[in-house]
Amino acid sequence: MEKASKAGRVTGRPPFGLAAEGGARHKSAMQKDGSTLCGLARAVLATAEASQKARSSRRAVSAWRNGALSGVGQPSAPDRPARPASPALRPPREVPRRKINSNPQGRIALLHALAHIELNAIDLAWDIIARFASGDLPKEFFDDWVTVADEEGKHFLLLEARLGELGAAYGDLPAHDGLWQTSEETAGDLLARLAIVPMVLEARGLDVTPAMIEKLKAAGDGESASILEIIYREEIGHVASGRRWFDWLCHARGQDPKATWQALVKQHFRGRLKPPFNAPARLEAGLPEDFYAPLALD
Repeated sequence: MEKASKAGRVTGRPPFGLAAEGGARHKSAMQKDGSTLCGLARAVLATAEASQKARSSRRAVSAWRNGALSGVGQPSAPDRPARPASPALRPPREVPRRKINSNPQGRIALLHALAHIELNAIDLAWDIIARFASGDLPKEFFDDWVTVADEEGKHFLLLEARLGELGAAYGDLPAHDGLWQTSEETAGDLLARLAIVPMVLEARGLDVTPAMIEKLKAAGDGESASILEIIYREEIGHVASGRRWFDWLCHARGQDPKATWQALVKQHFRGRLKPPFNAPARLEAGLPEDFYAPLALD
């Protein structure tokens, strides 16, 4: 459960407020394309500044949940979302290593990398709505991905605030573009997107996050560890949403979920799945071991 101090960090400022600089211009753009869920999704994707993107995402969530929109709207999405001028995007080998100890620089590098992942995750949640919206999908599909977008925005804001407490800011360090490259690989098929982003990439987060939490606690950084605990619990739900709608779509297409998922991973994911796996968390998210373990052997 999220601690009150963390909630205060996110909600101490107006949660759906605009950044002062360029705020009116951004608000006008959202109003112009903002009568439908897809329109708001495109507005979030078109927002470059990171904090503003996260807050715009949470404002769009509120509009959907409050019934302020005319419907889902027509699908279309940009090839790439807008991004801030920093961080610089580099190959993964050039991104700073993340040794977690009492030295704050390693913890800053870790939190910065996680903030970059969460910023991409905001865009990925809205992209799945804007790109793949269809009258064949039930309202519950959109409810689930709106929830994912809301939580990814919260995660980014928590990490950004913690970086500030450590004397750093998002954008201070380089980052890599692997997450969005994966989204481009799966842009033509909703089933492939569900197979790779929540059921491979976010599931991988379930494997590695508990060890990060323990290292942060050992380094005396309980504040950062608490944020990762929030992220970890909510990411289980994101993987579960991916599995739920993957199964739904497989059944609609008359395909076997396990065989289809394994084939899509082989087709769209570079490399093999890497053990060790967090089998209990994966199972809680709806991923039994016979789904993914065979792919670790290929």
